[in-house]
Amino acid sequence: MKFNNKESFFTRLRAAEQGPLKIAGPCSAESEAQVMQTAQALAGKVHLFRAGIWKPRSRPNTFEGIGYKGLEWLSRVKQEFGLSVTTEVANARHVEEALKYGIDVLWIGARTTVNPFAVQEIADALKGVQVPVMIKNPVNPDLALWIGAIERIYSSGVTDLAAIHRGFSSYQKSKYRNAPVWQIPIELKAQFQSLPIIVDPSHIAGNRDLISQVSQKALDLGYDGVMIETHPDPDNALSDSEQQVTPARLAEIFEKLQVRKTNYDDAELVNRAEELRLQIDAADHDIIAALAKRMALVEQIGEYKKQNNVQVLQLERWKEIFRSRADWAEEAGINPDFVAELYKLIHVESIRKQTQILNEE
Repeated sequence: MKFNNKESFFTRLRAAEQGPLKIAGPCSAESEAQVMQTAQALAGKVHLFRAGIWKPRSRPNTFEGIGYKGLEWLSRVKQEFGLSVTTEVANARHVEEALKYGIDVLWIGARTTVNPFAVQEIADALKGVQVPVMIKNPVNPDLALWIGAIERIYSSGVTDLAAIHRGFSSYQKSKYRNAPVWQIPIELKAQFQSLPIIVDPSHIAGNRDLISQVSQKALDLGYDGVMIETHPDPDNALSDSEQQVTPARLAEIFEKLQVRKTNYDDAELVNRAEELRLQIDAADHDIIAALAKRMALVEQIGEYKKQNNVQVLQLERWKEIFRSRADWAEEAGINPDFVAELYKLIHVESIRKQTQILNEE
């Protein structure tokens, strides 16, 4: 897949600006007055006005969007404030109606991305249509599923695409509503370097106080834009009230965002960075050598267990390793949570190796 950033709708929206693409608007279009009030506050301050009119909710009897009449309100936003507008589509009928009302950009939500049948239905409806499409990551941390959704839309003939990172569901306790799992969008960017990636800090955070922090983290990683939910009266919003901010607070968040340089622009800095990278390469070589030594010892233990008919998993030993390595990490000034995750991977590989040895004929 080839994405031409120079001719991209998203690039044109930003024009000569050096800052990020700014997308904002209410989580849901609740009333015509609310939509127009929000748009008026955002006119000239954002590149793209967003509002959901069909809202896929986890449970029935909750606000599921205003429906088709919301398209009329978005059309008014375009006419009266000169803002480009975007809304979420989840099926072919949504696509047809949105295009009928001149919606500039469509986005596919996380609950739709997770379903290849639904994405294909949207892709079929888009054949022969040149409209920009943004695709959110699936609810679950599945890079292949995300790429598959992008490929389906691209195969329909739509090449003006962007990815939206809105975080992933997780059973683990976290300060975030949806775990960022930054490595997944980084891998997506590594595979498709010219594909714009936009962060949705509202859905990652689930808490308006974390939106600024998440937005800056994304820009530090080279993201192309932010998509933030804003509402004139967030506490009384009909959906996702805790993660929406007032237009005034949104302006403060935008003001504080810093865009980093894409690379070093000084020869001395380039040379120093290269020296440090060489040292990092040497350190990584030592780490790999140490892992190889450890795995060789694991194989010896596996052989010993096989000879003595002892099971692979020694729970008390694993607990002791998990506890002590985290303590060692803290003493060394390394994040113990990082080391704990690292040793989980090491332990999985150790179990695999020993199990293989025990079952060899």
